Amino acid sequence: MLPRLLAVVALSVAAVLTPAAAAAEPVGAPVGSALWTTPLGGELHVTRGFAPPASAYGAGHRGVDLAGTPGAPVLAAGAGTVLFAGMVAGRPVVSVLHANGLRTTYEPVDPSVAAGQAVARGSPIGTLLPGHAGCPVAACLHWGALRGATYLDPLLLLRPPRVRLLPLDPLVPDG
Repeated sequence: MLPRLLAVVALSVAAVLTPAAAAAEPVGAPVGSALWTTPLGGELHVTRGFAPPASAYGAGHRGVDLAGTPGAPVLAAGAGTVLFAGMVAGRPVVSVLHANGLRTTYEPVDPSVAAGQAVARGSPIGTLLPGHAGCPVAACLHWGALRGATYLDPLLLLRPPRVRLLPLDPLVPDG
């Protein structure tokens, strides 16, 4: 019973973040996968990590901040459709809906795309602007991931969790 439960839990975690094909991606793969890539291209430089809030309206950091250069191209992390490209609370934001129901968000971005436009993984969606609060370098991209109203750590898209199933113990009854 316990091995089955562990397998279901592990597979559920992978399904929340990525389609089943990405869950099979080996750990230690280059940054990015067949389905996902870094939104600034190249190596990641995280200046502030994901810190989910304790409640829906609580304090937290609902994404990651990635060090970049003003004017650098911002890339769609995965294939999808642009849901929104414009201002939210005075900040320029791009939001992309992916086939698996996941949404990724990017800010501050001067968009080069419009709502309803299809984008491929790694295609430019705009350019990085300076001015992200708390950024310790010239410009930072705040990159978020959501499923429904639940914020997820977008870095897990690039490094899916490794699922390990243990063999059933023939001495322990299963059921």
